[in-house]
Amino acid sequence: MNPPTSFTRRALLQSVGALSASSLLPVRALAADTVWHNPMEWGVEGKGWTDTERFYDRFPARAKGKVPDSVWGLSHHSAGLCVRFRTDSPSLHLRMDLLSASLGMPHMPPTGVSGFDLYARDPRGKWQWVHQAMPGAQHIEGPLISGLDPGLKEFVGYLPLYNGVEKLEIGVETGAKFEPVTPDRRKPIVFYGTSICQGACASRPGMAYTAILGRMLEQPIVNLGFSGSGRMDSSVGDLLSELDPSIYVIDCLPNMDPALVKERTEPLVRTLRAARPAAPILLVEDRTFAQAAIVPGLRRAHGERRAELAAAYRRLQSAGVEGLYYLKGDRLLGRDSEGTTDGSHPNDLGMMRYAEALRPALAKLVQ
Repeated sequence: MNPPTSFTRRALLQSVGALSASSLLPVRALAADTVWHNPMEWGVEGKGWTDTERFYDRFPARAKGKVPDSVWGLSHHSAGLCVRFRTDSPSLHLRMDLLSASLGMPHMPPTGVSGFDLYARDPRGKWQWVHQAMPGAQHIEGPLISGLDPGLKEFVGYLPLYNGVEKLEIGVETGAKFEPVTPDRRKPIVFYGTSICQGACASRPGMAYTAILGRMLEQPIVNLGFSGSGRMDSSVGDLLSELDPSIYVIDCLPNMDPALVKERTEPLVRTLRAARPAAPILLVEDRTFAQAAIVPGLRRAHGERRAELAAAYRRLQSAGVEGLYYLKGDRLLGRDSEGTTDGSHPNDLGMMRYAEALRPALAKLVQ
């Protein structure tokens, strides 16, 4: 394991403007005054199954060898998982061991790929961003933020989007009150999709569109996005049918060609409907590539995929499948071409637009 790495001086200064140089204590000096809490003791929100190979995995261990290898590998990423707690500690600390030494990607920063992202409720009850870990090694240890207002506050911390977690601990000051908040037991909104659903290319885990929607709607979320591998596989559909969600959101089109859309959409919907007769199912078209306005091949590909999804939707409706809904994709990223990192994957602006586009449909269905 790599040696402990504290957060950078720059990261700490960014965490709160009132921090002074004298408050930037080394990890060893802080350790004696810190009480550590392990979320494994009270649970992590966003897990669809408890029988996982690692605690912070997304699929059950028995999925190995049944789902495609790429999906199985990505299921070790902790996308969508979050931990909740309350504390009156003036400062918070973090210890986290990551599964992979690959901390970032060319088009996505380590803060999103491998970071821990913290939010708190403000006095009005609204979620307010607090700070994120800036990983520089597989082992992260150090102060996250200090100088917090006095009083008990509710926090939610989002786990890495494109890395796994071996160990996670939250540190508070000695003598501070700490209250674990167990995972929300209401039926979650379950998302099945692609790299965009998994969280590419959000700068922080809390900026993935699924996480944004969780805060907007105050609903538990299960994120089953698999980069390059959201292809409506029957084996994944069988696993999805084991869950008991408030809504299924199927957002797989970016990873599929028209023939695959035609072949797999109806079987997936029928599998879910047979298992969960009352759960609404929302089919989402693919987002529009930022360059599509000037690249006819992209426009053609969008049109062909969307036509097949719409046709499958109409056939299912004609066959009497109820509780099925459809969302067009042309406005998911906005109309100004500024919502992506690479033309395909949303930046933070695109993630917010994605969430805003989905919000009205989900708010109606969750009622």
